[in-house]
Amino acid sequence: MTTDDILLGVGLTVALAAGCQILASRLRIPALLLLLPAGFAAGALTDDVHPDQLLGPAFSPLVSVSVAIILYDAGLGLDLRHLRGATRRVVVRLMVLGVLLTWGAVVALGPALLGVPVAAASMIGVILVVSGPTVVGPLLEHVRPSEKARRVLMWEGTLIDPVGGILGAVVFHSIVSGGLRSGHFRFAAFFAGLAVGLAGGAIGAALLWCALRRLRLGETLGTLAQLATVVAVAAGCDMAYDDTGLIAAIVTGLAVANLPGLDMPARKPFFETLVQLIIGLLFVSISATVTPRSLVGVLLPSLALVAVLVVLVRPLVSVLSTTRTDLAAGERAFVGWMAPRGIVAASTATTFSASLTTAGLRGAGKILPVTFLVIVGTVLVYGLTAKPVAGRLGVGRPERARPLLVGGDGWVVALARALRTAGVDVLMWAGGAQERERIERAGVDLAGGELMALATEPQAGLEGVTSVFLLTADDDFNALASIVLEDSVDGAVYRIGPPPGGEGVVAPYTGGRTLFGPRLVRHALADRHGRGARFHVQPASAPRPPGHDVLFVVRADGALEPVTEDPPPATGRQGDAVVLLGPAPSPS
Repeated sequence: MTTDDILLGVGLTVALAAGCQILASRLRIPALLLLLPAGFAAGALTDDVHPDQLLGPAFSPLVSVSVAIILYDAGLGLDLRHLRGATRRVVVRLMVLGVLLTWGAVVALGPALLGVPVAAASMIGVILVVSGPTVVGPLLEHVRPSEKARRVLMWEGTLIDPVGGILGAVVFHSIVSGGLRSGHFRFAAFFAGLAVGLAGGAIGAALLWCALRRLRLGETLGTLAQLATVVAVAAGCDMAYDDTGLIAAIVTGLAVANLPGLDMPARKPFFETLVQLIIGLLFVSISATVTPRSLVGVLLPSLALVAVLVVLVRPLVSVLSTTRTDLAAGERAFVGWMAPRGIVAASTATTFSASLTTAGLRGAGKILPVTFLVIVGTVLVYGLTAKPVAGRLGVGRPERARPLLVGGDGWVVALARALRTAGVDVLMWAGGAQERERIERAGVDLAGGELMALATEPQAGLEGVTSVFLLTADDDFNALASIVLEDSVDGAVYRIGPPPGGEGVVAPYTGGRTLFGPRLVRHALADRHGRGARFHVQPASAPRPPGHDVLFVVRADGALEPVTEDPPPATGRQGDAVVLLGPAPSPS
């Protein structure tokens, strides 16, 4: 390929990876539903989007390192405090039974269904035991199931990837060293691979401990240190034994996120953007390696295999794994309807299929197309049905807004009660004991823990919160918290405006979204409520009473739009409601 061809191929790959994710966000569908067909179409219709030609022998190592970065990021989001009791039992059972039943089903059906020998069926089966955060995470974010179901599925999806990768490497070496005979599994090699991965994870955690705690690197250098450490440790482990870098990466992430006393910098937008870009590039690139001709002979058998895995194997694994646990019936059923295959299955299939084909294993050429079709099939099935299934099972969270109101003054609690009257699912947080008691007496949900800890710990997060309103009596706290929380919440962060000419250290000089416009700043609103003004809720189409100010618009679909310094939200739509602040009564 010429330099121009390589540049065109790289540009098209990046454009497809980013464009599909942007379009998917607009369409409100999982990005994988667009990434996989886009990569396949690009590979079939052009001669430029071919990673084997663009990168040559470097493609497979780059895929392994990229997957390690993804799994490290997934490990950062796992809190070991949540992996206890019933959750731990369910996750362990899902992993053990999932591997055994999925692998066994493919080995039993593969020779007759796919026309491959037992050795090739064994390779396909071990590839398909993995799921992964790259597919489970976006689907769960799209569906928003109950916390128990989400936690179980995220732990299973994240931990099964490195285990499946090691199993794939062991099966590959077992087949080759056994003279391409079946039934030559090297158990010692499996445990040796686990040991290599765990040792690499320990080294990575130690390196990051020194970099982040001893050197106290800031966010920029801290992010750079994390990337360098994960890449170096994963590459070193893969050199010692195939795919052990995946275990090293996730162990490093778990250790760094859960070690006490480690000053872990918050995930920068760059890190999140890098992970999203890597996911898009991998799916587009690997999909482009699958040719239409390779799919012709395995299309119908692969669809039959998808049906077996989705309808029989996964529900059976879920039933056996969740029996006699505290998961509700709907949650158990939803766990049984969520097992999409992801990037680790694609990457291991890409690596081992080519090697086994070169080694002369009959049927090895079908490993990659079958895996690709199973990935596409499971992503389509679960991506299109997970949300309605969650709704029918009663495990999906409502789409309505869930704002977090920070502050415990009397007027803030009164505002929270008015929002609840309008049908908004309000959550509150306050630092003082008296303020927290006031919130609890009002019957409003109270968030526990320290607010800054929730915002800065990567594994904590503000689960389910769609927006934050900072309404405390400390303007500097509101200003600083608005900066810190901006990257920790999916929605917008707002603060009550400081008094004009205030003496705060940072509040008068900090930007951000300010609530209620220049008239209703903090002291004016608190004073008006203290003199007897009250919050009211009424239909948006009703005439506004004299002297009342609109603070929020609650849309008919549950969305919450506050009034800010920007142009006010449109009112008067049928089904909407408005939250008003009335005038203070005149002294008699």
